Amino acid sequence: MSANEFRPKPPRAQSAPPCAPGCAVPAAGPASCGGAPHVSEPTSYDALLLLGFGGPEGQDDVLPFLRNVTAGRGIPDERLEEVAHHYRHFGGVSPINQHNRELKAALEAEIAARGLGLPVYWGNRNWMPYVDDALRELHADGHRRVIAIATSAYSSYSSCRQYREDLADAMEATSLAGEIEIDKVRQFFDHPGFVAPFVDGIREGLAKVRERGIADADIEILFSTHSIPNSDADRSGPPERGFGAGGAYVAQHTAVAEAIVAELGTTSPWQLVFQSRSGPPSVPWLEPDINDAIAELPAAGRKAVLIVPLGFVSDHMEVLWDLDTEAMETAEEHGLFAVRTASPSTHPAYVAGLVDLVEERLNGTPVEERPAVTSLGPWYDVCRPGCCENKRLGFQPALAGVAP
Repeated sequence: MSANEFRPKPPRAQSAPPCAPGCAVPAAGPASCGGAPHVSEPTSYDALLLLGFGGPEGQDDVLPFLRNVTAGRGIPDERLEEVAHHYRHFGGVSPINQHNRELKAALEAEIAARGLGLPVYWGNRNWMPYVDDALRELHADGHRRVIAIATSAYSSYSSCRQYREDLADAMEATSLAGEIEIDKVRQFFDHPGFVAPFVDGIREGLAKVRERGIADADIEILFSTHSIPNSDADRSGPPERGFGAGGAYVAQHTAVAEAIVAELGTTSPWQLVFQSRSGPPSVPWLEPDINDAIAELPAAGRKAVLIVPLGFVSDHMEVLWDLDTEAMETAEEHGLFAVRTASPSTHPAYVAGLVDLVEERLNGTPVEERPAVTSLGPWYDVCRPGCCENKRLGFQPALAGVAP
């Protein structure tokens, strides 16, 4: 969509829709509105809403997109242009929208194969179609009971709560409160469908490295995810879980990496690393940065590095630029053979796993029967109070969880 047709994203909601009598979760379906962590009552839905981040689709879109991303922070265009270079490098096109179109089509096919009869709608946080566009469309089509999937697997402000805020923003922008119910599937960081593509990718990557005659002990596996401010990481997950420094965000990534390494049975050393930090240097973000970690590998005797985009569901800009460009260049500069493994994208196990999550709610699957590859899950159907606060903004109106 061209910048000539650009519309800013909806403003932040002033308040969440009022809860129905006896309910603790705004705009939720009857089975989840009471606020229980897991829903074991079968629930009827008539539409699936896929929530995306959004991205520009041409050079003219880059600045409007970045204005959306940074809305409310007062960042001038001159500064935004400084950070736009990775989009400019790829013609102003982020692959994320196309990936979501492909995922939407794959979900539609899987849903049809199972005979579930759920149409799939798609809305973004930062680029058209926005979430409010999707709500208007599905409402006009006669749908009222919605189950949402966010294209992000882990718990943090930007990867979970902000999608819940997007739903509240869209509900207020469309004035559809009271006409649409919206639930959201659990965060799926340790669902087998999300984990299996990484296992397959690492297995293939290790084989490529071994073909070079490099032993497993000389290969470092770097599980990479998006860095976030330490303050947001520490606030990720329910406070009562007591995750400590790094919160649920770091704990979930670490647990999944441990499960993957155990399944593969590899003796290769590994570590969790971070990428794509932004903001002022005075604000501490999660470390180590992937490039710093790569630079230290030769001194540790490593000959190769396997880069695993563990925090990402598809090969969007942070993967193409920060990993395929910058990290690969860093590896080459330090004489390391490097392989970047695949993200889930439309891997059959991932697509099937997302539909499995929907069926959990349709069928009211008891929590003890739900699959999870770590001891941290299965995660909550209804987000807990005090979960994933943004330190700068505080708790904003959100759906699919108990306030605040």
